[in-house]
Amino acid sequence: MQFKDIVGNKTVKEQLIRSAAENRISHAQLFLGPEGSGSLALAVAYAQYIACENKQADDSCGECSSCRKYTKLIHPDLHFSYPFIANKTNKVETCVDVIEEWRKAIAAEPYLTLNNWLGYLDVENKQPNINIAECHSIIQKLSLKPFESEFKVLIMWLPEFLGSEGNSLLKVIEEPSHKTLFLLVAENREQILNTILSRTQLIKINKLSKNDIADYFIEKFNCDKSKAGKIAYLANGNMATALDVFNEEESEETGSFADWMRLCYKGDGPAMVKWVEGFSKIGREKQKNFLRYGLNIIRDCLLVNSNSNNLIHLEGAELDFVQKFSNLINLNNGGSLIRTFEEAIYHIERNANPKILFLDVSLQINRYLKQQSAA
Repeated sequence: MQFKDIVGNKTVKEQLIRSAAENRISHAQLFLGPEGSGSLALAVAYAQYIACENKQADDSCGECSSCRKYTKLIHPDLHFSYPFIANKTNKVETCVDVIEEWRKAIAAEPYLTLNNWLGYLDVENKQPNINIAECHSIIQKLSLKPFESEFKVLIMWLPEFLGSEGNSLLKVIEEPSHKTLFLLVAENREQILNTILSRTQLIKINKLSKNDIADYFIEKFNCDKSKAGKIAYLANGNMATALDVFNEEESEETGSFADWMRLCYKGDGPAMVKWVEGFSKIGREKQKNFLRYGLNIIRDCLLVNSNSNNLIHLEGAELDFVQKFSNLINLNNGGSLIRTFEEAIYHIERNANPKILFLDVSLQINRYLKQQSAA
């Protein structure tokens, strides 16, 4: 993984390269950024740059023996830890037991999400974690000297899944053996053990800008400006979402979001049932993309109401709808609608019955819109 392959976050890349060039590498760093921001990819690219045998001014060379091993994630001084499902029957006790699945996942999805990662595992609705056996494995691995590089590196993805057993790592994080580098990659600071959080240097990763995402799809996939802009709008700074949107063909069956909102506002039960019947037949990804679009529309309505029209990047009929629809949206029901859409996306990912789900969502929307109308 090289910095040039990662979208956006130019300032962070420069900061990481400068720290290595000036030999100011903190032994424990926390890469904190929202889902789809590229935090994990940046951590891997940083480790590869540090280990590179022929560093360039702005990136690793990508050609030396170390870089080739990093590209395949098989360098002997590179270790990973991540949430997984322990299963003694299948002899899965630590992360090493599912390392091949991990390598496949990163190779296919550099902007890996937890939900997509779990798709590579046989989870059966079980909750993943980073267990005590994994913590002991980390301590053992990091007690060894580096094999080939100056540093041995542990990249822990989503330390939020460390429970109290994570305290067993405190000594090795605070007083690591010589030339040991901890890179923690997290999305939610509040869910990380305070004892671990206080021992790391924060590297803040921002969500990607719409321009960064749009430019990526124009350059890499030769998208026209309009399509790239729509992808960026739906993604809301999340490259994993942007790629999902791009890989899904547009569907004529979805109808427009505006039509759905009008049905919900009128509370026309038979018409809503008919709409749900048609909508439930399309694929899950299309349903999720439709709801993501709705999330952005609600957020834009809130921007209109806060006199922040300069932050809205819509045109034509979409902009006209947002300006009119914003009359029905306020902070209270807007927040409720956003939560409803986000929860619907969550349930779609877990194979909820789409007819039941979208009828329930439609009725909730009706209630929230009527609350504002009554006010």
